Amino acid sequence: MLDSLTILGGRSRTGEPEPVGRLDLRVGEVLAVVGPTGSGKTTLVNDLELFADGTTSTGRKVLVDGVPPPSRMRDEPSASPIALITQHTSFLSDLPVGEFLLTHARIRRSPTAAGRVVEETLAFANELTGEPIDARSRMTDLSGGQARALLIADATVVCDTPVVLLDEVENAGIDRARALALLRRHRKAFVFVTHDPHVALLADARLVMKGGAMTALLRADEADRRLAAVAGRMDFALARVREAIRAGERLAGSELEAFA
Repeated sequence: MLDSLTILGGRSRTGEPEPVGRLDLRVGEVLAVVGPTGSGKTTLVNDLELFADGTTSTGRKVLVDGVPPPSRMRDEPSASPIALITQHTSFLSDLPVGEFLLTHARIRRSPTAAGRVVEETLAFANELTGEPIDARSRMTDLSGGQARALLIADATVVCDTPVVLLDEVENAGIDRARALALLRRHRKAFVFVTHDPHVALLADARLVMKGGAMTALLRADEADRRLAAVAGRMDFALARVREAIRAGERLAGSELEAFA
């Protein structure tokens, strides 16, 4: 079982060495990758998924438990310890959700445990999304939020990979704080590519990207924890306003006064 991933720094887009020369991500930790659009966040995630060995455009290297990964991890998807949840959630399969999960569970887990795994996965997904997912629904009929929630649950429970990469979870229409709380129950390393300050503040550390390079690694401190609590209350208030607007309700005008 994988215990840690290490990223050895490469070079920025201008060819200069990355300021962060080494990053160690241990199973059980949550890392937020932050930076403006075009700063290199997605490229970093791709390097992780591909187990970069110095041959990608960044020159980075990824180690597994301190050593280069075996070729099987790179070449065989079923042997990879990493699951990537991207922003793109189009499905080629038109199977019902329950049948899709059952098929996947029989492949990745013990056939005798498949039914239990499907129930656990669906329950996990339904804790992430405000739109309950019915096992009889077709995969292609799921909304964006439902699809992302199902994929996160599938990667966490069915695949049971020790590392999960999530690209901009705030665009998924799911409860980010709830997602983090649920994910922390599993002994995994989570990497969130995010623009959301609440998600970034809830993480154990945040990696700052700029110009294609890892420029800073900031470990969470007490100030971050206090700010995360405030950001959570702001998120909750905004969510209530959002739901009221969607329901066609009139607002009193005082809903966000506490944060003015």
